[in-house]
Amino acid sequence: MASSEEIFEKVQETLVDALGVDDDEVTPEATLIGDLGAESIDFLDIVFRLEKNFDIKIPRGELFPENLATSDSGFVADGKVTKEGIAQLREKMPHADVDKFAEDPQVSKISDMFTVDMICKFTASRLD
Repeated sequence: MASSEEIFEKVQETLVDALGVDDDEVTPEATLIGDLGAESIDFLDIVFRLEKNFDIKIPRGELFPENLATSDSGFVADGKVTKEGIAQLREKMPHADVDKFAEDPQVSKISDMFTVDMICKFTASRLD
């Protein structure tokens, strides 16, 4: 089994290759969109590269759940994710810091949960 440090280094390498960023930008706290400039199309590439680099299978929507915080999901009211939506996020994204997001659950901030650390935790859980 890989150590946390080994997982981070491989995730870092994956994100450097996928996003064309410098390795010193890929810190555990870095957000994929805000800090590393990822776009939605990059998420597919990241998943593909993680699968290849770690020899794991990541079902669609498992690492980056889709449509959880859209207005037609029933989990959003007045631009904020509802309590039910927060519960759904906890269930679908146990590897993310949902508690931090829940402090100010604005839909516009949901991408802040997509961090390098989240990817490391997810990958570690897949390797177990």
